[in-house]
Amino acid sequence: MSDVLTGGLTAAGTLAGRGIRLSRRNLDAVITSMMMPIMLMLVFVYFFGGAIETGTGYVTYVVPGVIVLCAGFGAAGTAVSVSEDMRLGVVDRFRTLDIGGTPFLAGHVAASVTRNTLSTTLVLGVAFLIGFRPAATPGGWLAAIGLLLAYVTAVSWLAAAVGLLTRTAEAAGAVTFFMMFLPYPSSAFVPIDTMPSWLHGFAEHQPVTPLIESLRGLLLDQPVGNSPWIALGWCAGLLALAIAVSGFLFRLRTR
Repeated sequence: MSDVLTGGLTAAGTLAGRGIRLSRRNLDAVITSMMMPIMLMLVFVYFFGGAIETGTGYVTYVVPGVIVLCAGFGAAGTAVSVSEDMRLGVVDRFRTLDIGGTPFLAGHVAASVTRNTLSTTLVLGVAFLIGFRPAATPGGWLAAIGLLLAYVTAVSWLAAAVGLLTRTAEAAGAVTFFMMFLPYPSSAFVPIDTMPSWLHGFAEHQPVTPLIESLRGLLLDQPVGNSPWIALGWCAGLLALAIAVSGFLFRLRTR
Protein backbone atom coordinates (compact mmCIF):
# COMPACT_ATOMS: atom_id res chain seq x y z
CA MET A 1 0.00 0.00 0.00
CA SER A 2 2.81 2.41 0.90
CA ASP A 3 4.60 1.62 -2.37
CA VAL A 4 1.44 2.46 -4.32
CA LEU A 5 1.05 5.74 -2.41
CA THR A 6 4.71 6.63 -2.88
CA GLY A 7 4.52 5.83 -6.58
CA GLY A 8 1.38 7.96 -6.96
CA LEU A 9 2.97 10.92 -5.18
CA THR A 10 6.12 10.59 -7.29
CA ALA A 11 4.07 10.50 -10.49
CA ALA A 12 2.00 13.50 -9.38
CA GLY A 13 5.17 15.46 -8.59
CA THR A 14 6.68 14.59 -11.96
CA LEU A 15 3.51 15.60 -13.80
CA ALA A 16 3.32 18.83 -11.80
CA GLY A 17 6.82 19.65 -13.04
CA ARG A 18 5.68 18.85 -16.56
CA GLY A 19 2.73 21.21 -16.15
CA ILE A 20 5.00 24.03 -15.03
CA ARG A 21 7.34 23.44 -17.97
CA LEU A 22 4.37 23.52 -20.34
CA SER A 23 3.35 26.84 -18.80
CA ARG A 24 6.77 28.28 -19.63
CA ARG A 25 6.20 27.31 -23.26
CA ASN A 26 2.83 29.07 -23.27
CA LEU A 27 3.94 32.33 -21.71
CA ASP A 28 1.29 34.46 -23.42
CA ALA A 29 -1.53 32.62 -21.64
CA VAL A 30 0.34 32.67 -18.31
CA ILE A 31 1.08 36.39 -18.57
CA THR A 32 -2.54 37.11 -19.49
CA SER A 33 -3.85 35.16 -16.48
CA MET A 34 -1.45 37.09 -14.23
CA MET A 35 -2.00 40.54 -15.71
CA MET A 36 -5.80 40.49 -16.00
CA PRO A 37 -6.44 40.55 -12.22
CA ILE A 38 -3.90 43.36 -11.85
CA MET A 39 -5.50 45.37 -14.65
CA LEU A 40 -8.96 44.87 -13.12
CA MET A 41 -7.66 45.95 -9.72
CA LEU A 42 -6.20 49.13 -11.21
CA VAL A 43 -9.42 49.84 -13.11
CA PHE A 44 -11.60 49.42 -10.02
CA VAL A 45 -9.27 51.39 -7.74
CA TYR A 46 -8.58 54.34 -10.04
CA PHE A 47 -11.71 54.49 -12.21
CA PHE A 48 -14.50 53.41 -9.84
CA GLY A 49 -13.01 53.46 -6.35
CA GLY A 50 -13.75 57.14 -5.74
CA ALA A 51 -17.47 56.56 -6.33
CA ILE A 52 -17.81 53.45 -4.13
CA GLU A 53 -18.27 53.92 -0.38
CA THR A 54 -16.89 50.97 1.60
CA GLY A 55 -15.99 52.57 4.92
CA THR A 56 -12.28 52.17 4.23
CA GLY A 57 -9.76 52.90 1.49
CA TYR A 58 -11.05 51.18 -1.64
CA VAL A 59 -7.75 49.47 -2.44
CA THR A 60 -7.85 47.92 1.03
CA TYR A 61 -11.40 46.72 0.41
CA VAL A 62 -10.87 45.33 -3.09
CA VAL A 63 -7.59 43.40 -2.81
CA PRO A 64 -9.06 40.22 -1.22
CA GLY A 65 -11.61 40.00 -4.04
CA VAL A 66 -8.91 40.45 -6.68
CA ILE A 67 -6.87 37.64 -5.10
CA VAL A 68 -9.87 35.31 -5.34
CA LEU A 69 -10.51 36.46 -8.91
CA CYS A 70 -6.89 35.62 -9.68
CA ALA A 71 -7.52 32.00 -8.62
CA GLY A 72 -10.33 31.75 -11.15
CA PHE A 73 -8.10 32.94 -13.98
CA GLY A 74 -5.45 30.41 -12.98
CA ALA A 75 -7.96 27.57 -12.83
CA ALA A 76 -9.06 28.25 -16.40
CA GLY A 77 -5.58 27.30 -17.57
CA THR A 78 -5.89 23.96 -15.76
CA ALA A 79 -9.08 23.10 -17.60
CA VAL A 80 -7.46 23.92 -20.94
CA SER A 81 -4.35 21.86 -20.15
CA VAL A 82 -6.33 18.79 -19.14
CA SER A 83 -8.58 19.09 -22.18
CA GLU A 84 -5.56 19.32 -24.48
CA ASP A 85 -3.89 16.28 -22.90
CA MET A 86 -7.05 14.26 -23.43
CA ARG A 87 -7.46 15.45 -27.01
CA LEU A 88 -3.86 14.76 -27.99
CA GLY A 89 -3.82 11.27 -26.48
CA VAL A 90 -1.12 12.09 -23.94
CA VAL A 91 -3.05 10.23 -21.24
CA ASP A 92 -2.84 6.98 -23.23
CA ARG A 93 0.95 7.23 -23.10
CA PHE A 94 0.86 7.83 -19.35
CA ARG A 95 -1.35 4.80 -18.82
CA THR A 96 1.24 2.57 -20.51
CA LEU A 97 3.58 3.75 -17.73
CA ASP A 98 1.00 2.69 -15.12
CA ILE A 99 0.07 6.29 -14.24
CA GLY A 100 -3.57 6.46 -13.21
CA GLY A 101 -6.10 9.25 -13.28
CA THR A 102 -5.49 10.56 -9.77
CA PRO A 103 -1.74 11.27 -10.21
CA PHE A 104 -2.45 12.73 -13.66
CA LEU A 105 -5.03 15.18 -12.33
CA ALA A 106 -3.10 15.86 -9.12
CA GLY A 107 -0.12 16.91 -11.25
CA HIS A 108 -2.24 19.45 -13.10
CA VAL A 109 -3.70 20.73 -9.83
CA ALA A 110 -0.25 21.07 -8.22
CA ALA A 111 0.99 23.02 -11.25
CA SER A 112 -2.09 25.26 -10.99
CA VAL A 113 -1.43 25.93 -7.29
CA THR A 114 2.16 26.85 -8.13
CA ARG A 115 1.08 29.25 -10.89
CA ASN A 116 -1.55 30.79 -8.63
CA THR A 117 0.97 31.30 -5.85
CA LEU A 118 3.15 33.27 -8.24
CA SER A 119 0.27 35.35 -9.62
CA THR A 120 -1.12 36.07 -6.14
CA THR A 121 2.31 37.25 -5.01
CA LEU A 122 2.44 39.55 -8.04
CA VAL A 123 -1.04 40.94 -7.30
CA LEU A 124 -0.08 41.64 -3.68
CA GLY A 125 3.13 43.33 -4.80
CA VAL A 126 1.24 45.72 -7.07
CA ALA A 127 -1.37 46.27 -4.36
CA PHE A 128 1.35 47.36 -1.92
CA LEU A 129 2.63 49.82 -4.54
CA ILE A 130 -0.79 51.48 -4.88
CA GLY A 131 -1.49 51.78 -1.16
CA PHE A 132 -2.63 48.43 0.25
CA ARG A 133 -1.54 48.27 3.90
CA PRO A 134 -2.67 45.09 5.68
CA ALA A 135 -2.56 44.91 9.47
CA ALA A 136 -2.59 41.12 9.74
CA THR A 137 -0.82 39.30 12.56
CA PRO A 138 1.49 36.37 11.69
CA GLY A 139 -1.35 34.04 12.62
CA GLY A 140 -3.72 36.02 10.41
CA TRP A 141 -1.35 35.73 7.46
CA LEU A 142 -1.04 31.96 7.98
CA ALA A 143 -4.82 31.56 8.22
CA ALA A 144 -5.36 33.68 5.08
CA ILE A 145 -2.76 31.68 3.14
CA GLY A 146 -4.32 28.40 4.28
CA LEU A 147 -7.80 29.48 3.21
CA LEU A 148 -6.55 30.69 -0.14
CA LEU A 149 -4.64 27.46 -0.81
CA ALA A 150 -7.76 25.45 0.06
CA TYR A 151 -9.81 27.47 -2.41
CA VAL A 152 -7.20 27.33 -5.17
CA THR A 153 -6.92 23.56 -4.77
CA ALA A 154 -10.70 23.12 -4.90
CA VAL A 155 -11.26 25.29 -7.98
CA SER A 156 -8.22 23.82 -9.74
CA TRP A 157 -9.54 20.29 -9.26
CA LEU A 158 -12.96 21.47 -10.38
CA ALA A 159 -11.32 22.96 -13.48
CA ALA A 160 -9.59 19.63 -14.12
CA ALA A 161 -13.02 17.97 -14.11
CA VAL A 162 -14.20 20.57 -16.62
CA GLY A 163 -11.20 19.71 -18.81
CA LEU A 164 -12.27 16.05 -18.77
CA LEU A 165 -15.87 16.96 -19.54
CA THR A 166 -15.16 19.17 -22.55
CA ARG A 167 -13.72 18.03 -25.86
CA THR A 168 -11.81 21.15 -26.89
CA ALA A 169 -9.63 23.74 -25.19
CA GLU A 170 -12.01 26.48 -26.32
CA ALA A 171 -14.98 24.78 -24.66
CA ALA A 172 -12.96 24.24 -21.47
CA GLY A 173 -12.09 27.92 -21.33
CA ALA A 174 -15.73 28.91 -21.90
CA VAL A 175 -17.06 26.67 -19.13
CA THR A 176 -14.51 27.90 -16.58
CA PHE A 177 -15.69 31.46 -17.25
CA PHE A 178 -18.29 30.83 -14.55
CA MET A 179 -15.53 30.42 -11.95
CA MET A 180 -13.97 33.69 -13.08
CA PHE A 181 -17.36 35.43 -12.95
CA LEU A 182 -18.32 34.22 -9.46
CA PRO A 183 -16.50 36.96 -7.47
CA TYR A 184 -18.49 39.72 -9.19
CA PRO A 185 -21.91 38.99 -7.55
CA SER A 186 -20.27 38.88 -4.10
CA SER A 187 -18.75 41.31 -1.64
CA ALA A 188 -15.52 41.41 -3.67
CA PHE A 189 -15.92 44.83 -5.27
CA VAL A 190 -18.93 46.48 -3.59
CA PRO A 191 -20.83 45.87 -0.32
CA ILE A 192 -23.68 43.44 -0.84
CA ASP A 193 -26.27 45.83 0.60
CA THR A 194 -25.65 48.18 -2.35
CA MET A 195 -26.81 45.50 -4.81
CA PRO A 196 -30.45 44.98 -5.90
CA SER A 197 -32.43 43.22 -3.18
CA TRP A 198 -33.19 40.21 -5.39
CA LEU A 199 -29.44 39.51 -5.63
CA HIS A 200 -28.71 39.62 -1.90
CA GLY A 201 -29.56 35.97 -1.23
CA PHE A 202 -27.21 34.61 -3.86
CA ALA A 203 -24.43 37.08 -3.10
CA GLU A 204 -24.49 36.29 0.61
CA HIS A 205 -24.61 32.51 0.29
CA GLN A 206 -22.37 31.69 -2.66
CA PRO A 207 -18.92 30.09 -2.12
CA VAL A 208 -16.60 33.07 -2.57
CA THR A 209 -18.35 35.58 -0.29
CA PRO A 210 -17.35 33.93 3.04
CA LEU A 211 -13.85 33.41 1.62
CA ILE A 212 -13.48 37.07 0.66
CA GLU A 213 -14.92 38.24 3.98
CA SER A 214 -12.48 35.94 5.79
CA LEU A 215 -9.48 37.16 3.81
CA ARG A 216 -10.51 40.79 4.29
CA GLY A 217 -10.93 40.38 8.03
CA LEU A 218 -7.72 38.40 8.51
CA LEU A 219 -5.60 40.78 6.44
CA LEU A 220 -7.01 43.82 8.23
CA ASP A 221 -6.93 42.14 11.66
CA GLN A 222 -10.68 42.50 12.08
CA PRO A 223 -13.24 40.03 13.51
CA VAL A 224 -14.19 37.32 11.02
CA GLY A 225 -16.85 35.40 12.96
CA ASN A 226 -17.59 31.99 11.48
CA SER A 227 -16.79 33.02 7.90
CA PRO A 228 -13.53 31.00 7.73
CA TRP A 229 -15.34 27.81 8.72
CA ILE A 230 -18.07 28.43 6.16
CA ALA A 231 -15.40 29.08 3.52
CA LEU A 232 -13.56 25.87 4.45
CA GLY A 233 -16.83 23.96 4.28
CA TRP A 234 -17.45 25.25 0.75
CA CYS A 235 -13.87 24.38 -0.26
CA ALA A 236 -14.13 20.86 1.19
CA GLY A 237 -17.48 20.26 -0.50
CA LEU A 238 -16.28 21.54 -3.88
CA LEU A 239 -13.08 19.51 -3.63
CA ALA A 240 -14.90 16.29 -2.73
CA LEU A 241 -17.37 16.83 -5.57
CA ALA A 242 -14.62 17.66 -8.06
CA ILE A 243 -12.52 14.59 -7.13
CA ALA A 244 -15.52 12.26 -7.42
CA VAL A 245 -16.71 13.72 -10.73
CA SER A 246 -13.23 13.86 -12.26
CA GLY A 247 -12.58 10.24 -11.28
CA PHE A 248 -15.80 9.15 -12.98
CA LEU A 249 -15.10 11.25 -16.08
CA PHE A 250 -11.52 9.98 -16.36
CA ARG A 251 -12.69 6.36 -16.30
CA LEU A 252 -15.40 7.21 -18.83
CA ARG A 253 -12.98 8.94 -21.22
CA THR A 254 -10.25 6.27 -21.01
CA ARG A 255 -12.17 3.01 -20.93
